[in-house]
Amino acid sequence: MTLRATDVSMAFDGDEVLENVSLEASPGEIVTLVGPSGTGKTTLLRLLALFERPDAGTVSWDGEDAWALGEDERLSVRRRLSMAFQEPSLFNAPVARNVAYGLRVRQGWASRARSALGRLVGPDTGPPEAVAAALERVGLGDKRDQNALSLSGGEAQRVAFARALAVEPEILLLDEPTSNLDPRNTAVLEEAILDAAEDGVGVVVATHDMHQAERISDRVVFLLDGETVESGPPERIFDDPDDPRTRRFVRGELLYDADEVDEGSTEQNSPGSGRVSSQSE
Repeated sequence: MTLRATDVSMAFDGDEVLENVSLEASPGEIVTLVGPSGTGKTTLLRLLALFERPDAGTVSWDGEDAWALGEDERLSVRRRLSMAFQEPSLFNAPVARNVAYGLRVRQGWASRARSALGRLVGPDTGPPEAVAAALERVGLGDKRDQNALSLSGGEAQRVAFARALAVEPEILLLDEPTSNLDPRNTAVLEEAILDAAEDGVGVVVATHDMHQAERISDRVVFLLDGETVESGPPERIFDDPDDPRTRRFVRGELLYDADEVDEGSTEQNSPGSGRVSSQSE
């Protein structure tokens, strides 16, 4: 099944955040979104997750416009997707219960009641198999009974990833999953992302880490000022991009210092205007 955004646009308070952006996420493929802060990466992920409806364009699942479906059908599609946010947002509960949260909320009320009753009166059978497998994948199987609020920042982010993975999604959406993490935690999460893709999960990752995008991507999409500048395999985007703005961005020469971006040359615009410039100016 393919998740596809076609010519989506989105504005907040009159400010255009995305304009005519298209993106496809397919099973087993890792797509990374790169670009300066404020260029719409998180908004695009939220549209793909069906958290919000685009102002224009479509988000489709297996060729069907998700927002043309009935509410129950759209909920069914949403349950085949999963998203992990930049902030882990864990609860004051054991790690395993945090990871199982997504599974619980996707149950009907009768199933939730049976599960709760079983925890109260039945023997401790441990976490569901999907939860245990997700914790093992991020290297936290031995911490399942530890309170999640006692974990380090890197461990907390791994729990958030495991929670997104435990619902066994077909498409996994990740917003800066390794920001501010040390190399060890970053490596664990990158390996888990690669393993998920190998299992057939489609993954879309927003990241500021260019080295990470090179390591894990099948396809890289460069967003600037809410538009897609260029997309392609990482070896082309990072070694031989077609667009000069992409070339300057991956070299660390592109500065994004205003709400508007000059799409022309590296020449400076008139004083006070928004511009794209290089550090050599």
